[in-house]
Amino acid sequence: MVRVTVPATSANMGSGYDSIGIALELYNVIDLEESDHIDISDKNGQFVPKDARNLIYQCAKRVYDECGRPLSGLKIVEDCAIPQTRGLGSSSACTVAGIMGANALLGEPLDRQAVIDLAATIEGHPDNSTPAILGGFCVALLENGHVHQVRVPVHSAIDFVVFIPDFKLSTEKARAALPKTIDHRDAVFNLARAALLAGSLTTGRLENLDVATGDCLHQPYRFGLIENGEDIVREAKALGALGAFISGAGPSIVAMVYKGDRDYLARAQALCAEQYPHWKAVQLRCDEVGATVKYI
Repeated sequence: MVRVTVPATSANMGSGYDSIGIALELYNVIDLEESDHIDISDKNGQFVPKDARNLIYQCAKRVYDECGRPLSGLKIVEDCAIPQTRGLGSSSACTVAGIMGANALLGEPLDRQAVIDLAATIEGHPDNSTPAILGGFCVALLENGHVHQVRVPVHSAIDFVVFIPDFKLSTEKARAALPKTIDHRDAVFNLARAALLAGSLTTGRLENLDVATGDCLHQPYRFGLIENGEDIVREAKALGALGAFISGAGPSIVAMVYKGDRDYLARAQALCAEQYPHWKAVQLRCDEVGATVKYI
């Protein structure tokens, strides 16, 4: 049996649409063991598909198929702390868990790059799957089945507080809200800010982060799907955040915070309790390790 631990991720980060993401210290823990049938359970009582439709099983089977190995079944035990359809990479975490778990059960025939490529191919969002595997802050793109990526640590002065609502937003619905084409000026706007964001997060140029998370490509179209989303971004900055943005496809909002501001989380939690009862604020530091596999 193997145990795979996979961190949550926040993709896009404002300006880095489909290209920039970060791993966060919130985890799905998945146990996998070969079996003669499919046996899937969840420790927290959440609804999960318990047959071949289960995403973890599907991804594990994909690895067996790629390696030419038969698979009669798997015993999968899920312990998932990453909330589903909240923009924190829950599906990516399950994809990575299935791939890395199956790879371990087979004696690791796939190297790290092959795992990264397969995860992005299945998931479709390398800015989610790549930081989930590698940890830290990643810039990634998928081209011809191969992920080109750079992974660097986030500067030690930066911390993250995530505003998570009690309602869901499917990636499909959030994608459907986007326009088919964009203005050239909007593309330039985002390109400049995505480059600035990458440089500022890694060097600690905190004064750039608010401007660097500016976006014309996805957030303006998605805020209409997120009740109080724009209010949360505005209030997060008013409380002292260095920048704030929709996490992934939403609806969660991530605030980048100066680590020396030790009272920010308390202020954010008080704000939610007093004005936005459908939201909660939690501190999720950057995970610098990424997904791990342990034989148990």
